Order: sequence, then structure tokens, then C-alpha cells
Amino acid sequence: MITNQQYQRLMSEYKKTGKITTSALKADMDRQTARKYIEAGQSPAQQQAPHAWRTRPDPLAQVWDAVTAMLRDAPELEAKTLFEHFLARPDSGLAEHHLRTFFRRVRQWRATHGPEQEVFFAQERKPGELMQLDWTYAQELQVTIQGEVLDHLFCHCVLPYSNWEWATRCLSESFLSLVSGLQAALAQLGKCPPHLGTDNSSAATHELEAMPKRPRGYNSDYLELCTHYDLTPLTINVGCPHEQGDVESGNRHLKRRLGQHLLLRGSREFASVEEYDRFVVGVLRAANAPRQPRLVEELAVMRPLPAGRLAEYREYAPVVSSQSLIRVKGHAYSVPSRLIGHTLRVELHEAVLQVYLGREFLLELPRLRGARRTQVDFRHLITALLRKPGAFLHYRHREALYPSPVFRGAHDRLVADHGERPGVLEYLQVLQLAAEKTVEAVEPVLQAQLARTGKWRALQVRAALVPASGKVIALAELTPSLCAYDTLLESEVTHAR
Repeated sequence: MITNQQYQRLMSEYKKTGKITTSALKADMDRQTARKYIEAGQSPAQQQAPHAWRTRPDPLAQVWDAVTAMLRDAPELEAKTLFEHFLARPDSGLAEHHLRTFFRRVRQWRATHGPEQEVFFAQERKPGELMQLDWTYAQELQVTIQGEVLDHLFCHCVLPYSNWEWATRCLSESFLSLVSGLQAALAQLGKCPPHLGTDNSSAATHELEAMPKRPRGYNSDYLELCTHYDLTPLTINVGCPHEQGDVESGNRHLKRRLGQHLLLRGSREFASVEEYDRFVVGVLRAANAPRQPRLVEELAVMRPLPAGRLAEYREYAPVVSSQSLIRVKGHAYSVPSRLIGHTLRVELHEAVLQVYLGREFLLELPRLRGARRTQVDFRHLITALLRKPGAFLHYRHREALYPSPVFRGAHDRLVADHGERPGVLEYLQVLQLAAEKTVEAVEPVLQAQLARTGKWRALQVRAALVPASGKVIALAELTPSLCAYDTLLESEVTHAR
């Protein structure tokens, strides 16, 4: 049977030419078919007589009542799941080739008797009035830094009118990542919109005790950020991410675009996170290039940025305990023992801690994640452990004193060869050598010693790493003076007289 469009084309061409063959070719049908419709003068729909009977037996007759009952009770059931369920029943009368018929019937039932579906309403956006911010996990990109998989997120900012976007790599959905991500995006724009939209992340909002399961309140830090940039904060309803659909959709497109550029690059391996950040910036700038005309409209109505930026860290003042540890946000970090008793100033950034004594910078520590963890650096404690080697055996954080599995193997071998206390002393001397040099420098020597049979000591590791150089005594060159002999001979003649 031909379509209505073919029939209309056929009749139009036949009226012009009066030739069946030419008209049939124009309408893409056989000449005999064209003759039949021209002679009848009726469209395919008119020629098809209406009827209320089936032209073949219904293959779903035995199961359809049960199918509709199950769909009413659980509308979320999928057609394939239902088909497989009834196909497994011997009395269903279904076969594999009934699958498409079953799918069509279920789809027809949903359209006529199923529940109402969610409707999405397109929104009219005004230029320069809103920026949306959200986080998106990026593990699916499988980016590696020197062979290690980079576990990271993006703090993603989008202008809904122009779809201009900016993304900043971060480690968590924290307030500090929000501050750095927002300020990075605003710095790229050079202007500021009047409204900032987010979801109900704990970085921006908190649950109100008086109204559980109700709209959440804004955090004081977040309100301070909005006040600094003169932003009006907006949030979506709880559990309604589609209300922030521009940035939610942008998250997916951002990762797809980065994935495509990684394929073009030919490698997901980067030498450093800084190199990866430069790669992301290049992709974002290329994506924003065609959005410039609409972005110009947005920038024309935005406000200028305030003079300064907010600090992208929080300050703490921990006291170094007698264990040479400081506590920041529930986590413990080791510091050099000479600082015991001092009050330090710690700047807690999104990824690191910067430690100061007064205004003097001391060291930088990687920030811990999770709940109540401890980070101990053996370099901070090795001198004290050499003075108190007995503390090593039951030290609470002893696992941190094994920089790698090779060092753990070295400890076990030394204890097995020399006994517990002498073996611990030998291992602590190895650890001191790693503190003087580097773990990477000592590891190959330890591996060579572990491969050998027989006992060995820390002095042999040190000798292999730092060969002893023999002392050479430099003798002064002796050049005798002949005048001295003349003087000696004259003095002998005088004594003889």
C-alpha cells in the first residue's frame, strides 16, 4: 500500500501530464499500482474499508489481562521485563517473535491508560541575569597523572542565556571548592550577574531544625560570599535537579566534549595536574568561542566585579601536641618535633594545608578526606624514634613509618635476622637514611639487600648509597735551601775554635 503523500504526488503529476508511466515514476510506485489508484480516484485511506474484526488471532490474548493488571499496580515496569516474565510461563502462548507486538501493545496502553508523564517547560532566559553552579564527578574520563588515576570533580558554572561555561577542577563539593570555582568563572568574565543558582548542596545550604524536610537555609559563609559579589542566591526545590536544567545538561556535555578531545589527543596520561588543567582550559575556550555574540549581550547588562577576591581558604590556629601532631577539622597531621608547644597558623585550602609560624611559611601538607584520619610523615619523627626506639613497636601510627612495601619487607627481614629490638634499631637507621636522602633513592638498595641471602645491616645500605671516601693527607712539597747548609757549617767551625 502506498502512502497518502505518494497518492497526492501521483494525482498531481497525472493532472499535469496525463501520462500514467511518468506520473508513477514521479510518485515512486509501479505503473500497475498507479493505474489502480487513478482509475479508482480514491486515496489509500478511502479504499481501506473500516472493520472491527481481527485479521489474525491475537497472540497476546491469554496474557493481556494479567499484563494490564500488573501495569496498573506498577506503572514503572518495563515492557521487556514483563515479556520475559510471561514468556517463561508455558501456558502464556508467547514466543520470541511476539516481542515487537508486545512492545507496541504496552506502548499503546501507556498512551491511553497509563499515568501522566512529567512535562518540561522551556524557560525564557534574559541576558546577564543568572549564573548556575553545580559539581559533576569526572572519574569516567579516566585521566591519569604519572600512571595514577586522577579522582576529581569539576565545579561547573554556566550562563543559561548564552551557554557560556567555565569549570574548575576540585576534590569535593566543599564550600572552598565553590568559592574557588565561582571566583575563577567570574574572573574569566570580568563581570558579575545579579543572581547565582545552586542546588541544595551542604556547601551552600543546611537543614533547618525547626522545619525538617522543608526548604533549607543558607549557610553564613555562603551568604558572605554572595554579599561580597552582590549576588542574590537562588536554590531549587529539594530533589528537583531539572529546575537547574541548564547546568545539569551542561555537565553531561562538558564531560562528553573533554572525552572527545582526550581521544583526539591520543592519550589520557598527563605529566602533572597543572598540564591537565591547561588542557581543560583549552577545551573550555574552544567551546566558548561560538558563544561570544550572545555573551556580549550578557556582559553589557552585568555589573563590574568588586575590587578584591575573597580568600579561598579558612584559617585555624592549632597547638602542636606532645605527639608532634596538629588537629585541623577533625584530622591529625604530623609536623617537625621542634614545633611542639607552638601555636601555628594553618591555611586550609581545598586541596592542601599551608602551615605558618607567625608569618614564616613552614611547610605544605596534602589535605585529608573522610572522617578523623591521621597523616604522619616519618621524617618528622625519626630523630625522636632513634632516641626512644622502644616506642616503635606499639606506636599507634606505626603503619605510617613504612613508606612503601619494600620498607615493610626490610623491617621484617631485619627483625627476623637480628631479633626484635636490634632489628628495630637497624630499621630506624634505614629510615633515617631515607629521611636524609629520599625514599626513592633508598628503595633500590633495599631491594638488592632483600634479594641476597644472609644477614645485612643498615651500615651496608648506607655504604652502598653513600660510598665512604678515604682521606688523603696532602704533604707540603719540601724544597731544601743550600744557604742553610752554609750557615750550619759556619756554626760548626766557630764551636771548634
